[in-house]
Amino acid sequence: MDLVVIKQELTMMAKRLADFRGSLDLENKEERIAELEEKMSDPDFWNDQDEAQKVINETNGLKEMVNTYKEMQETYDDIEVTYELVKEEDDESLFAELEAGVKQLGKELNEYELQMLLSEPYDKNNAILELHPGAGGTESQDWASMLLRMYTRWAEQKGYKVETLDYLPGDEAGVKSVTLLIKGHNAYGYLKAEKGVHRLVRISPFDSSGRRHTSFVSCEVMPELDDDVEIDVTPDELKIDTYRASGAGGQHINTTDSAVRITHVPTNTVVTCQSERSQIKNREQAMKMLMAKLYQQRIEAQQAELAEIRGEQKEIGWGSQIRSYVFHPYSMVKDHRTNYEIGNTNGVMDGDLDPFIDAYLRSMMK
Repeated sequence: MDLVVIKQELTMMAKRLADFRGSLDLENKEERIAELEEKMSDPDFWNDQDEAQKVINETNGLKEMVNTYKEMQETYDDIEVTYELVKEEDDESLFAELEAGVKQLGKELNEYELQMLLSEPYDKNNAILELHPGAGGTESQDWASMLLRMYTRWAEQKGYKVETLDYLPGDEAGVKSVTLLIKGHNAYGYLKAEKGVHRLVRISPFDSSGRRHTSFVSCEVMPELDDDVEIDVTPDELKIDTYRASGAGGQHINTTDSAVRITHVPTNTVVTCQSERSQIKNREQAMKMLMAKLYQQRIEAQQAELAEIRGEQKEIGWGSQIRSYVFHPYSMVKDHRTNYEIGNTNGVMDGDLDPFIDAYLRSMMK
């Protein structure tokens, strides 16, 4: 990168920052932060803890967006000063500092742009993520546990809080099903990119002959809905069962029937929750999960109707995987929707999902 290229980069960055400022509506956002902070100073603020947490999450999200923009603008101003100095002085170390600063700011601008793209109604919400192994017994159940670890690692790296709402262990290894609540600003906005079938190709550790196996796991992602979202459900449409909770490695095992299973009879939609020791709390959380699933079904029905009007044909099934993870005979993770691929399978399994999420979200905005 020479000075001419750096000057071109700086011109583009100045335009992007100006565009961000216009889209951001900075003054209104700062007014909203002040309004929320006033609410938080109210002595009765914590009387409704769920509502209080929503206010805190919104405040933190807005502050992060505003403060990050201001920091990037300051960084840009500093880089411009460095650029002028490099033009006047032939200083290699100063040039290296300038080049590194331009690259870093470019990366930060891309990340910020992605956050601004998350503008759908529920993108900012917490996410409910479910993993369900396909056919294949222990092999696919082990794959589900690997994905569980991957998403947990990703969430922790983002600073999100992960709660296990439901966990059904596999017979020999892995999990038969698991439901997570991932709490944090834009959790659903990011994780909606993960909805679909995930395919693994590897030499199975459970096969004494050392043969190659292909396994599938379905990942469902829904937004945790606010109470003001209206989904019409009547009590006579619900079948509610209680049972004794169980968990991985003997965790969360209760001596009372605190776990709750709710079936929405008209749609045969089933949700289960056993994260709390209180049956009442599990029931409340299960109802939230049910509302999220019914909302998702409504949206998918609308999308299917639009696709039919447009004449689009979309295959749904185990063959329509969104991503393949190949451990043998070579290492590669490839997203079939965007064609983005990477050779570092270990990094991906350790939670490095952002490049895939980034590529998917940008493809949806085109």
